[in-house]
Amino acid sequence: MTIQFGGLLKEWRQTRKLSQLDLGLSANVSARHISFLETGRARPSRTMVLNLGSVLELPRGSRNAMLHAAGFAPSYRARGLEEADMAPISAALEWMLERHMPYPAMVLDRHWKIMRANRTACMMLAQMGLAVDANLIEAMLDETGLPSIIENWQEVAQHLALRLRAESTHVGGDVYLDEIAARLSDQVGDAAPGPSSGSQAIVPTRYRLGEVTFSFFSTMSQFSTAEDIALADWRIEHLFPADERTREMLVALSTGKR
Repeated sequence: MTIQFGGLLKEWRQTRKLSQLDLGLSANVSARHISFLETGRARPSRTMVLNLGSVLELPRGSRNAMLHAAGFAPSYRARGLEEADMAPISAALEWMLERHMPYPAMVLDRHWKIMRANRTACMMLAQMGLAVDANLIEAMLDETGLPSIIENWQEVAQHLALRLRAESTHVGGDVYLDEIAARLSDQVGDAAPGPSSGSQAIVPTRYRLGEVTFSFFSTMSQFSTAEDIALADWRIEHLFPADERTREMLVALSTGKR
């Protein structure tokens, strides 16, 4: 077990681009002890595994894998939102989604599956042929779907591919995210967004729905102290109007005016 743990520890240390000395200093142990852990010459305590997982900023599922490899029971589990101790979380999600009206907001999981959405987001998704439980990034691979609706698809897709690779790197590699990023790059080219993008403070996404175009930028929120495996990967995406015309149309939709 300790040899398997050592291999995982070394892999994550290299992923985070840390030397044994760097990791030892951050974890308050010697570089020699890190070396012994990686080679299996030393057996970690449960506290040490959790300490290293925290220093390496491992996803909760990967911390469980490290604990298992070291011979310990997992510390983290995935709960359903219907469970009693998740009631405050469910209420917080609803509060954020509803308070963001009339602008769209959605809850996404690690692989961009839509878990929840407010009314405006649901209306927009319906216009795109999507709904809650759909996967946004897979929808972007369908050339007759989102790519045909997003007016500035080329630059949006290039930014998205970079973002997916960054998200994959953060969790130590995610085959699914890497595959989607590669397929997006195949569609639009692997070059980074051009220098013209630098003239803008932010790159909006422009959705053409029927006769009108909505222009949005977005922010992401996460639960900063989540111990639940699934919840730690969830993000709340808040879309904001990138121009006055979009804001006016959203307000009109919310009030029933045209």
